[in-house]
Amino acid sequence: MHEKLQNWINWTLYDELVDCKINAPKQILGNHPYEGGQVITAYRPDATGMEIVARKGKASEWMEQINDRGFFGLYAEKDKYKDYSFRVHYGDGNVIEIDDPYVVPTQISSMDCYLFGEGKHYEIYEKLGAHPMTINGVEGTLFAVWAPHARRVSVVGDFNLWDARVHQMDIIGSSGIYELFIPGVKEGAVYKYQILTREGEILHKADPYGNFAQLRPETASVVADIRDFAWTDQTWMRKRRSKDRLDCRKEPISIYEVHLGSWKKKDGDEDGFYNYREMAEELGDYVVDMGYTHIEVMGIAEHPFDGSWGYQVTGYYAPTSRYGTPNDFMYFVDYMHSRGISIILDWVPAHFPKDAHGLARFDGLPLYEHPDTRRGEHPHWGTLIFNYGMKEVENFLVANALFWIEKFHIDGLRVDAVASMLYLDYGKDDGQWLPNENGGRENRDVINMFRHMNGVLEERDPGAIMVAEESTSWAGVTAPASMDGLGFLFKWDMGWMNDFLQFMHCPPESRHYDFNKLTFSMMYAYSENFIQALSHDEVVHGKSTLLNKMPGNRDQQFANLRVCYGFMYGHPGKKLLFMGQEFGQDHEWNEATSLSWGDLAYDQHKGIQRYVRALNKLYKDYPSMHVHDGNAMGFEWISCDDRLSSVVSFVRRGETTKKQLLFICNFHTNEYRDYRVGVPCPGHYQEVLNSDAEEFGGLNRVNNFKPLKAEPIPYDGHEYSIGFALPPLTTVVFAYDYKVEKKPADKKKKF
Repeated sequence: MHEKLQNWINWTLYDELVDCKINAPKQILGNHPYEGGQVITAYRPDATGMEIVARKGKASEWMEQINDRGFFGLYAEKDKYKDYSFRVHYGDGNVIEIDDPYVVPTQISSMDCYLFGEGKHYEIYEKLGAHPMTINGVEGTLFAVWAPHARRVSVVGDFNLWDARVHQMDIIGSSGIYELFIPGVKEGAVYKYQILTREGEILHKADPYGNFAQLRPETASVVADIRDFAWTDQTWMRKRRSKDRLDCRKEPISIYEVHLGSWKKKDGDEDGFYNYREMAEELGDYVVDMGYTHIEVMGIAEHPFDGSWGYQVTGYYAPTSRYGTPNDFMYFVDYMHSRGISIILDWVPAHFPKDAHGLARFDGLPLYEHPDTRRGEHPHWGTLIFNYGMKEVENFLVANALFWIEKFHIDGLRVDAVASMLYLDYGKDDGQWLPNENGGRENRDVINMFRHMNGVLEERDPGAIMVAEESTSWAGVTAPASMDGLGFLFKWDMGWMNDFLQFMHCPPESRHYDFNKLTFSMMYAYSENFIQALSHDEVVHGKSTLLNKMPGNRDQQFANLRVCYGFMYGHPGKKLLFMGQEFGQDHEWNEATSLSWGDLAYDQHKGIQRYVRALNKLYKDYPSMHVHDGNAMGFEWISCDDRLSSVVSFVRRGETTKKQLLFICNFHTNEYRDYRVGVPCPGHYQEVLNSDAEEFGGLNRVNNFKPLKAEPIPYDGHEYSIGFALPPLTTVVFAYDYKVEKKPADKKKKF
């Protein structure tokens, strides 16, 4: 062995390298200046010989074999080999040429590490993960992972025969981040991180920041290049970023909640999944035809179990491979924007599963989860809870929200299970939870994280909407963080949903006993900015479909569903309806089967579909139905105490005196041939929707032959009223313009 080579080698590091226990391999591998020359070393297990090849001039030279385990070295004159590759020889005669992964300078800066440690590196996903790139003219992939408790981390995959000795990663200072650029690894390569824990255990983990994964049941990550998708929605994005955040609350938001895997299925396919691209056009056409403004997509982040519907995530930065590649999903979003449809994603920062390849005990110790099981586990769900107080974990989640909104152009996130995050004792018995520093049950770390996240989003992308699925009376969910709120734009109105469905489930003749369940929501309607949601949660696990929740015979069930939807759309708040319920699906939703599109062969189901389409059109055409959802200006009860008749009436007002609406909802089976209701002003009232219309599956007892003129007959506390036919189990909507009738001027006598 060359004397200078022998003197240069740190034999302690050498032992760690060949024993596959090193966390700083660049200290011994690569190209290093030494005593006026250079030392080049390489480690290629099982190789019998290695040549170093200069790119310019193609000169080559055999390296010294330091041992029979694949460690080679060479001392050469200074800068003889500035740009080189290795030619590796194996005993079976196989020869491969590779570039040196250990000469590439660190791509993650000290500032990156600092910001990550502060929880404020909002593009950390551009650094961590697997990123195809070209460095110094060499194509390959930069791998980086955070594993501060690890003894050693290696990248393993098909490209190195899953041999952890070949590509041991280099730790960056005290950041806990490991990094390695591997030449020749391209898009489509399958990989994992092999982690040697401090206790000597070997773990194989998928990439927490990876952008693509193998199709379940396989669990490895896949290198993906998401840099250069040809977006066509630049105008859409400019408009979104220029919006005033609070103006979003005045817009019509009618959401179609979709589970992509079961909206429609392919025949003859094992899973029956449509590709994102195939789904985009068919689903886009349908949503436009139905008049929805938004799609909410369930469970798009990678997850191992179909039955979790995407709510137990292992790949937070990867669209699920069930429906195609990340670029396919980008096409899906881009296409929806071209049709004028906004996309909301369900996002799950509340918990994650214990799958061995996922985040659980990622580097051998609790890392993403809280180390104290009283805060780190959901005992009833069997999942783990994020350690929100750890800045790097907070950064993982905040950057993930930004990743979907900025990288994938998603228009908003619906945050799942917010209540479980806010309360330390959620779903836990005594002794299973740990109070906060003040002895309370509020999770201060979560509160701070939400304020941080929503504050950043408001500044960077004010047009993106953040929605909280929060099921308690926590105050200030949709208040700005600057006012000690959580900073969400909207909150699901879970109280309204529960009360209203209980009311609708009652037989019509006894609904007067539970009338407060229909009207109580207006007592708190302006405490938050709400979305009225009839979601997937209401039509699974034996709860039946919305249609089959309705009482009565078959005709009455359909009529009940129509009056139900009519009241929902008239009630203040944005709207959400789960797929299949827009045509009164008969069977309970199952993620493994397609929606029962065959129901549309029957007139009553077709009628429900036409009715929802008409409601969406009315909702968008009349600003009075959405611009004042969050304040009392937009709503006024006409009558909410006619319990025995089970009829309510109210008005919806917009920002002008034009196109205002009067709603009357009859929740009883009684028919009223001449029902009288007070009206807010004189003028004419034109019926614009009647759920009993024949086209909707009703008996066509409508009032649209001519406008009704308000009569000076006092009723319901108003000076004017109208009389009209009110069919049983029906919503009737009248449009009116507020016109003050001028009194004729007194004629002056002429003298």
